[in-house]
Amino acid sequence: MLKKIIFLTLSITSLLVTNNATANNLLERINTKGVIIVGTEGTYAPFTYHNSEGKLTGYDVEVARAVAKKLGIKIEFKETQWDAMLAGLKSGRFDLVANQVALTTPERQVTFDKSEPYSWSGAMLVARDNENRIQKIEDIKGLRAAQTLSSNYGELAIHYSAEVIPIDNMAQGLLLIQQNRADTTFNDSLALLDYLKKHPNSGLRPFWEADTKIGAGFIVNKGNNDALDKINTALIELRNEGVLKKLGEQFFGRDVSVK
Repeated sequence: MLKKIIFLTLSITSLLVTNNATANNLLERINTKGVIIVGTEGTYAPFTYHNSEGKLTGYDVEVARAVAKKLGIKIEFKETQWDAMLAGLKSGRFDLVANQVALTTPERQVTFDKSEPYSWSGAMLVARDNENRIQKIEDIKGLRAAQTLSSNYGELAIHYSAEVIPIDNMAQGLLLIQQNRADTTFNDSLALLDYLKKHPNSGLRPFWEADTKIGAGFIVNKGNNDALDKINTALIELRNEGVLKKLGEQFFGRDVSVK
């Protein structure tokens, strides 16, 4: 038993040292105008995706670039699947995550912190336009919901007792519905409306949208308060200067940085 207690104590101490080192490194890189590493999907339009020229862009990506410019630092993006993203942040592979993360679950809030919100949106449910089983949100019980397992939307599907079909990204989930390999999916209302606008013959339509809007921001490991203060100051200045409004209009046709 004593060995187990010693091992547990050493493990906790090691984790705290690692988190403190990661926090100090992020603050140092900001203060010395260094390079920060940002985790993102690169497949989640219009937030993070590749344009027709192959360039990584999207609302979250461009907001991150604007913050880096404001802070006078360089930024490097590393693309990864959603389900590995927060684990990569926790392990120190990334300095922060820019991927429409709302950080709403208590489990995540224990490990991570969120910046000032740079966008506000709500959950939306889509299905095939000829779907006749969904009259209210509770009707998805037992239906196949295509979701990334560790996302807010995956948790929402589980809450309403849907059968979750694991996916890597939103595009894959929409394809599975079109192929009748899934019945529905939850995702960000802005992302889904953008998709439906660009694909008017998709055969999909919204069936439900949440009344409550949730703010998404940059996600960092706990212990980064000083670095997060600098990032928040930059975001507030960008909002006041109209930069966030301009980016919102570019990708959504309206300002999404205000609630």
